[in-house]
Amino acid sequence: MTRTRSAARTAGWLAAVAAVLFALLAAWVIRAGPSRPLPGDTGLTHWSREHRPAAAAVLARLITDTGTGVVPYALLLLAGLLAGRTARQRVTTAAGLALCLAAGQAVRWYVMWLIARPRPAVADWATHASRWSFPSGHTSTATMTAGLLIAALFLRGTRVPRTAVALTAAWAAAVGLTRVYLGVHWFSDVLGGWLFATAWLSLVTWGYLTLTRPHGRLPS
Repeated sequence: MTRTRSAARTAGWLAAVAAVLFALLAAWVIRAGPSRPLPGDTGLTHWSREHRPAAAAVLARLITDTGTGVVPYALLLLAGLLAGRTARQRVTTAAGLALCLAAGQAVRWYVMWLIARPRPAVADWATHASRWSFPSGHTSTATMTAGLLIAALFLRGTRVPRTAVALTAAWAAAVGLTRVYLGVHWFSDVLGGWLFATAWLSLVTWGYLTLTRPHGRLPS
């Protein structure tokens, strides 16, 4: 089995496992009902409210704002332009990364609309929020963006800086945790965002390796 085929098989299994776990969590959320958080949700929300000084809240809002809007797309466009070696590679890679995120966001929005889980009580909020709660949009967007940024590093070459990978992953995790800390999401919403993003990224990776780019390299 070639290295690319083995990686595709691993990505396929990871996509399946993450999708099943997400489906189980979503089913639990639906079964519990819109007004009943899952075990641990309430305790973490209350802890966040009681340990949220003004300075920490400001920092959390700064971090959480990077997980939505134009920031993720700007990061992906920049990563795509840096990953390519030719003008064609730069344009196609940047467009592909942005399209992957946009498609993932569209699927996530539809799932969120179907489940229609309310957010925690507005009294617990320390930032603005809108629409439904599960899965967390900021969390899934930041996690998908982080995964695509790391993928762009691998497209650039086989020698990927571990520090860059670790910092990118830490940023995505921080965005998710700030959603709980700021009181606008239950932790199960964030966990759902992580699982959804993992399933989506793994599925895209599987498709890229097996269908679009059989050798896992950028076209020349």
